[in-house]
Amino acid sequence: MAELSSALQNPQALITMAVLGLAVVLFITGVIAPELTGLLSLSLLIATGVLNPQEALAGFGSPALITLLGLFPVSAALFKSGALDRLRALIASERIRSSRRLIALMAFVIAPVSGVVPNTPVVASLLPVVEGWCQRRGISPSRVLLPLSFSTVLGGTLTLLGSSVNLLVSDISQQLGYGSLDLFSFTLISLPVWLAGAIYLVMAPRVLLPDRGASSDDLGGNPRDSSYCTEVRIPSNSELVGRSLRNSRLQRRFDVDVLELQRGGERLLPPLADRRLEAGDHLLLRVTRPDLLRLQQDHTVQLTTQGQNAGFSLNSEEASGQKTVEVLLPAGSTLAGASLRELRFRQRHNATVLALRRGQETVQERLGQVILREGDVLLLQAPIDSIRGLQASNDLLVLDRLEDDLPTVRRKPVAISIAIAMLVLPSLTPIPLVAAVLLATVSVVATGCLRLGELQRSIRLDVILLLGSLTSFSVAMQSTGLADALALVLQQGLAGWPSYAALMVVFIGTTLLTQVMSNAASVALLAPVAVQLAPSLQLSPTALLITVLFGASQSFLTPVGYQTNLMVFGPGRYRFLDVTRYGIGLTLIMTILVPALILWHYGGS
Repeated sequence: MAELSSALQNPQALITMAVLGLAVVLFITGVIAPELTGLLSLSLLIATGVLNPQEALAGFGSPALITLLGLFPVSAALFKSGALDRLRALIASERIRSSRRLIALMAFVIAPVSGVVPNTPVVASLLPVVEGWCQRRGISPSRVLLPLSFSTVLGGTLTLLGSSVNLLVSDISQQLGYGSLDLFSFTLISLPVWLAGAIYLVMAPRVLLPDRGASSDDLGGNPRDSSYCTEVRIPSNSELVGRSLRNSRLQRRFDVDVLELQRGGERLLPPLADRRLEAGDHLLLRVTRPDLLRLQQDHTVQLTTQGQNAGFSLNSEEASGQKTVEVLLPAGSTLAGASLRELRFRQRHNATVLALRRGQETVQERLGQVILREGDVLLLQAPIDSIRGLQASNDLLVLDRLEDDLPTVRRKPVAISIAIAMLVLPSLTPIPLVAAVLLATVSVVATGCLRLGELQRSIRLDVILLLGSLTSFSVAMQSTGLADALALVLQQGLAGWPSYAALMVVFIGTTLLTQVMSNAASVALLAPVAVQLAPSLQLSPTALLITVLFGASQSFLTPVGYQTNLMVFGPGRYRFLDVTRYGIGLTLIMTILVPALILWHYGGS
């Protein structure tokens, strides 16, 4: 600790430590969006003189970030062209009859796809197909959706393009003077990791995955017929006025559960069957999506949104350009922690929230007053243009496919050929990866696989801002000597430990940190420190960087540890510890296997 105290005598190192501490708190608490935390940290490092603007902003012009920027539209073109249609058809085929076969398909076939394209759109594209398979087979989605997420996470480390974290590590390696990573720099390590993980997913005892049931309430008719919570108002001309719930057609004709009746300032809880309804009463309902839409058309009740009456006619939905879609609040959404009323959601997004779904939990509050959480699914009604605006938002993930977004099948061979060329060119020719990706980006637009507007919408600005700003951490930690001091403290703590045990500590430390903050932030904080351990472990610095990369990428312990875990959390009706129970075995396997493979590949004791 003396070395760290000595380093902190340097005012710039002290400032860097304070900025890092602030960033960690903001990342963990989520008070502001991760990309804003990165930009705040960067600006503070410049304002306090720790870094000059050129040093701090170098990450925004790095080849790795430009590569990622170009990869977004290439991936979008692949999805738009229907490149995953064969996989979708295979899932829906009669050959996949059991949950174990479906998991095997995910682990051995779908996972490698995530080595080339981002896993978030892979999961978004396949989620409704898997839910439909569950509905037809009468199998609970909770039996298969978590393996879908884990499969794509495992595949994300097969190539440099599999994850934005991979590209960030390559960028940090370049910044630290060790050179950037190649497309297949760590594939020899990731192949055994993927295969071991895939075997675990297929062979893991079924008891580790909960069975949340496959009742008709959850799986009948449409695969997304999970129950929503919504609020309705009884208008003065409704036939329900003066009738009791028992004698009304509300529950006879529609599959709804009345959770609460609100009359003025009074809240009435079940049993409510004999209560006579009055004009102006508000009912909190649990209802499936089809029944909710039928209920709207029936004009027996009016939906209420944000405390305002909102009666809509869905019969004229197409004529009015309106569409009903599901959207998910992803990890890091700035909407989490506020209510629809506080957000002025309808005015802000020109979209009306019809209902809310929150895993297995029943929402007992008025719709406009519910505090939104990450993982919530909202049923929205909005004009097509507004939904397209939501597709470009980082705060909401649109789960439904719009008609104009349906695959352009005739472009599929072109899009796939461009993607293959993007991978082959840097591998077999002197053309750098960033050039190959940018050529592919131009090609998908020039060949009509993607329109220019779609290209702009496909770029995840939040990811670009976060990764571009986080590289300033590694530069500041190196230039102030803070990385050396922290590494020396860690080295003293690991003195006498074999290299294998030390790598296990680095791996599991990164993994645990990733459960409470973004994996990109974990990499930015730990990579500059970890590389300083290389001489004492008789390993190359790249070996330590790869250890941090895998530790940040193999996130299987919590639903918030990785974006795809959160995407399947609600549809699978999982509970928090379900993810931990299923993922802890996989985490232990990775903790044992990854350091061993790194020592085998890079040498060491």
